[in-house]
Amino acid sequence: MDESPILIVPYMWIGDFVRCHTVVKLLKQRFPTRPIDMLTTSMVAPLLDYMPGVRKGMVVDLPRTRLALAQQRTLARRLRAEKYGQALVMPRTWKAALAPWLAAIPCRTGFIGEARWGLINDPRFGERRLPRMVDRCASLALPADRAMPPEWPLPELRVSASEIADWRRRLGLAADGRPVVALAPGAVGPSKRWPSAHYADLAQRLASEGNRIWVIGGPGEKELAAEITPSGRGDIRDLTGPDLRNAILALAAADAAVSNDSGLLHVAAALGTPAVGIFGPTSPWHWAPLNPIAAVMEVTSALPCRPCHKPVCRLGHHLCMRDIPADQVASAIRRTLAAVPARPAI
Repeated sequence: MDESPILIVPYMWIGDFVRCHTVVKLLKQRFPTRPIDMLTTSMVAPLLDYMPGVRKGMVVDLPRTRLALAQQRTLARRLRAEKYGQALVMPRTWKAALAPWLAAIPCRTGFIGEARWGLINDPRFGERRLPRMVDRCASLALPADRAMPPEWPLPELRVSASEIADWRRRLGLAADGRPVVALAPGAVGPSKRWPSAHYADLAQRLASEGNRIWVIGGPGEKELAAEITPSGRGDIRDLTGPDLRNAILALAAADAAVSNDSGLLHVAAALGTPAVGIFGPTSPWHWAPLNPIAAVMEVTSALPCRPCHKPVCRLGHHLCMRDIPADQVASAIRRTLAAVPARPAI
């Protein structure tokens, strides 16, 4: 019986990285005793501490815009030392498959993508017939002749109550019985961001009703957080920063979350935190988390330009986001909080 470890080479965006936990679960069903590792960047590596079934992450920060052959060779030496029996290469790019090939991993599974004949020796086809990213990634964990199941295993992130309690103490966020709503105003590309003025309106509404508000995200969201978080208010806190772990723990501790179509929406859903997702230019069917979310917010008026999946509104009006009012999102959060069982104070 083959007991060699398996390497997953995932997409390194937060949401797609979380989606790949479905791949981990499928592999564990097929090969219960084989260790599973994931290639990861420093930025997304904290997610692995909360993913059941992953042995470890192989951290490497390769440049996105060039091949970096010397770094690829260094990575290949690290991979060779682990004696992987199979690598599942999720990205369709040529360079994503290079290090597994240089490491001579015996079975290298992936879509042919950028003419990767030889680099991929367990080739899969029909990628473009699979419109959802989860279908493309998860199908690589199945034998080539296996039909896709009607439902995929759900991604899962687990955080212990003790770690949440320690985190709250460090940041001075003691539980006082008031519900906490986490707001994630960031996204890749401005077209996917609900306006910061709308988030500020939502934060004020919810705080005035007795909720605590935490604004979360990376360092790129610090400016957005400043627009949402008024000075001198302790019930609306800016928790943005460079460590993804901070956002993970905030979402694990929160009673509910509001997020654009971004990686943190997937994190909240995988944690089981009720989340309201705001979708403007993108399609929820294609891009929403596989896990259920509390509500999907979309513009109610018909817009012929939607969905467009463009990083910047090509028409300049951004109506798909601007026309989703704060009171509509606030109502969804009120309904969500009303359905959430009371949590123990931690």
